[in-house]
Amino acid sequence: MVEPRDRVIRYEELDTEFLEKLAEKVEPVFEEEEVLSVQACYQCGTCTGSCPSGRRTAYRTRVLMRKLQMGLVDEVIKSDELWMCTTCYTCYERCPRGVKIVDAIKATRNYAASEGHMAKAHRMVAMFVIKTGHAVPINDEIRETRKEIGLDEVPPTTHRYEEALEEVQKLVKLTGFDELIGYDWEKGELKD
Repeated sequence: MVEPRDRVIRYEELDTEFLEKLAEKVEPVFEEEEVLSVQACYQCGTCTGSCPSGRRTAYRTRVLMRKLQMGLVDEVIKSDELWMCTTCYTCYERCPRGVKIVDAIKATRNYAASEGHMAKAHRMVAMFVIKTGHAVPINDEIRETRKEIGLDEVPPTTHRYEEALEEVQKLVKLTGFDELIGYDWEKGELKD
C-alpha cells in the first residue's frame, strides 16, 4: 500500500524499544560494533529489487525494513505485507551490508503472532497441519502422481500412521499453538 508523502508520523506511534527486542532474536551484522542487523540497512533497495514475491505482490522489503528501523512496529505487525515474504533468502544473499532481513522478518512475524496478528493464509496452513499433519494435505491428484512414479499412493507419514497424527495434535495442544491460530477442535476449522 502506497502511503501519502505528507503523512505525519507521531512519536507516540513509535516503539523505540522494538529493535532491542528484535536484536535478541537476530544476530548483529558487525559483532565488533554491536550494530543491530536492522540498523545496518541503509535503504539501497537491493532487497526489494531482488525479491521474487515483490514482483507479484505489493510487498516491498525495503519499506518493511524502514518501518522497523523507525519503530512503526504496530503498523508492521498488522500489515499483510509482513506475511508476503516467502523466506527464500534472496534479499539476504544480495544485501551489500549483510543485513539478516529474513531473520528479522521471521522474528517480527513471531511477535505479530504472539500479539494476535497472523495472515489468514498462514493460519489455514497451520490448520491443515493440525488436521492432517501436513501443510499440504494429500489429495487424489497427488495419490495418482505418486502411483505413476512408482511410489506408494500414501506416504509413510501422518497420512498412513494415525498415531503420529495424534502425537502432532497432542504437541499442538501442549504448546498452545491451536489457540495461537484460533483453531476450533469441535468444528475442525478456524474460528472467525
